[in-house]
Amino acid sequence: RDYQQAETERLSRWEKWRRTSSKSLKKALSEVKGLSSYLVLWRHDIRSIEGKFGTGIQSYFSFLRFLVLLNFIIFILMFSFVILPTIISKYGLFNSTIAYISPKNIDDICTIYKPSGNKGLVYFYTYLKDLLSGTGFLEVTILFYGYYSIDAVWISIMKYNLPLAYLLATFAYLALCLLWIIKRSVEGFKQNLVHNADPFQSYCNKVFAGWDFCITDPSAARLKHRSLQYELQSDLQEEKLKQKIAERRMEEKLRIYSLRIFINIIVIAILSGCFYSIYRVTVFSQENSNVSIRNDTRTVNLLVQYLPSMVITLANFIAPLIFAFLIKFEEYTPAFEIKLTLMRCVFVRLANIGVLLFSLWSQISNCGSDKCKPCGYNYKLYPCWESDVGQEMYKLMMFDFIVILAVALFADFPRKLLVTHCSCKLVQWFGHKEFGISDNVLEIIYGQTICFIGTFFSPLLPAIATIKYFIIFYVKKIVLKHTSKPAAKPIRASSSNFFFLVVLLIGLLLAFVPLGFSIAHIPSSKACGPFRHFNTSWEVIPDTILQFPTGLQQFLFGISSEAFAVPFFVILCIIMFYVIALARAHKRAVEQLREQLVLESRDKMFLIRKITEAQK
Repeated sequence: RDYQQAETERLSRWEKWRRTSSKSLKKALSEVKGLSSYLVLWRHDIRSIEGKFGTGIQSYFSFLRFLVLLNFIIFILMFSFVILPTIISKYGLFNSTIAYISPKNIDDICTIYKPSGNKGLVYFYTYLKDLLSGTGFLEVTILFYGYYSIDAVWISIMKYNLPLAYLLATFAYLALCLLWIIKRSVEGFKQNLVHNADPFQSYCNKVFAGWDFCITDPSAARLKHRSLQYELQSDLQEEKLKQKIAERRMEEKLRIYSLRIFINIIVIAILSGCFYSIYRVTVFSQENSNVSIRNDTRTVNLLVQYLPSMVITLANFIAPLIFAFLIKFEEYTPAFEIKLTLMRCVFVRLANIGVLLFSLWSQISNCGSDKCKPCGYNYKLYPCWESDVGQEMYKLMMFDFIVILAVALFADFPRKLLVTHCSCKLVQWFGHKEFGISDNVLEIIYGQTICFIGTFFSPLLPAIATIKYFIIFYVKKIVLKHTSKPAAKPIRASSSNFFFLVVLLIGLLLAFVPLGFSIAHIPSSKACGPFRHFNTSWEVIPDTILQFPTGLQQFLFGISSEAFAVPFFVILCIIMFYVIALARAHKRAVEQLREQLVLESRDKMFLIRKITEAQK
């Protein structure tokens, strides 16, 4: 201490002030970080769920919180760069004006677009139908692509290129989602890798280092105790199943493998039936919806329009139930059951969206009898095809939300009442519902994939998704606490978190395909939207680059050419191989250090035994 005082006295005033300021800043940042932890959304609720139902179910609610934040950030991005400039220009705020460019080399018939807005006396039924389907008064609002038919916005002397901002905002939210999901996936992969590396180490960490000694509240202590109990229960159950698998005889293995092959054949048949049904229903809906409109049969038109969404929602609801029933006979570990069920359900839900979009694009690009000759697409049925796709995505999201609420109100709660107050053997055999993690995760990943795809066609869709998931959190929380029971097979959160993010990443990567196809291949609508003067939405990028100085143009075109792409790809491969080799070397070093520690402990035990024998 005397030495430190002497050192402090020799310091200059500037050094003293700098050290004092640094300590004060660190202390202030630590306090701010501690206070900000209390502002985390649903912090207390998720901790309570973790203690009562385990970390597996807690990981679902944490994942739901992540999606709420992700959609809110996407909404802020689209609102700041697309929606807000359009609103400012439409109402002339901040001395702003709208710039329109006269169409060139475009047939007049391609520019005809008459939205089906409501006029005159409108019935309540019509408003309800429009609210659910995105037609009528909603079609001409900021919700859909067709509203943003602006070429540029002038705010005082500054020109704002809305088409370029629209496309770059789309690329920005896709890149943001990709990087954020990958970052969280890597963190989950590290935890999963550490857990699977040495099971004995995992037990030691939970028993000797799993308790949080900062806990002083008795209720918080009980929650933490229950959480550790569920973690140990999950680990012990997995070890028991692995031991049982290792002790299987050849006859039992043949029986299980034969049963798994038979069940997989059933699963493939279910998947094929779902895909074919959705394709046929979508084609039927596209061919007959306009007939219903001409005949003014409102109820039939509503059913025909909603038929694809209803069938997709029905397939998404029934198929996971069948998969969850079949997986019980395959005798997998609880963690692998979740993964396999999720993968099967992923094919159903994501492929359903793909089949719907394929059917729509086949109708949009249906150029039989020279239907597409003037405009490059079927302009008679789809004068603003981007808004039509946005309406389909909007209907899918609304129906998914309605089904989640309907299941909670008309299935889960009545089942709870029957089991509680009815002593019938059949009712008691069904029992209380278990909270299925795989089904619930697929519900929200399916809805998030719709949001990834639909944001380009409906910029306000992330805001709807944020509100939807915010409500779903409380609905699922009430269902979990009042109508469900803890899972018979507890699930560990370390592997669940990583796998949830991997499935979400698959949904995002699959969303790149239809979005890339729509932006780069299908001709943009000539009657609506910010890209109506371009052949495709992508053409706004080279058109903007051509306005740059010659040197900058050559640089940008150079880095996008094959002469730059091929060497860049080769360098990336070399770096990747180097990192992989380095990781393997580190892994071997870790294994050698572990073996050395084991040998050291054996030598110490041998030495202690010899000393003990010598003393005797």
